[in-house]
Amino acid sequence: MPRLVELTEDDERDRALSVMRELFPTLDADRFRGFFEDDDYHLFALHEDDAPVALAGVSVQRVMHHERHVWVHDLVVTEERRGEGHGKTLLDHVERWGRERDCEAVALATGVDRDIARLFYEDQGYEEWGSVYERRL
Repeated sequence: MPRLVELTEDDERDRALSVMRELFPTLDADRFRGFFEDDDYHLFALHEDDAPVALAGVSVQRVMHHERHVWVHDLVVTEERRGEGHGKTLLDHVERWGRERDCEAVALATGVDRDIARLFYEDQGYEEWGSVYERRL
């Protein structure tokens, strides 16, 4: 049975990099480590046999349209373990974690080309609220 933990140590996070690269293939180790310099980013992992099979990176934020909420920056399950309920387990944990921190919602964005991810979130009861636009600087 998978064990859910928050990754707080450098060596734990380093072992999770290969999983995060399934979501961001060009992510290098230095950039990944840089996310943990900010105390606001939390990385949760589902471990099986001491190896991560799924990750969720989150922070608590406050904006006008969501008030205080958990923002899911990253959610990934290794390709060979998808469809086993690991994503749902992580989202359930993130929701509990957010409630414990007086958050009113959980919010996230997903790529327009990630139809399977969009269907997954809708199956979990998440509603499409809007669109995210960006411009590279």
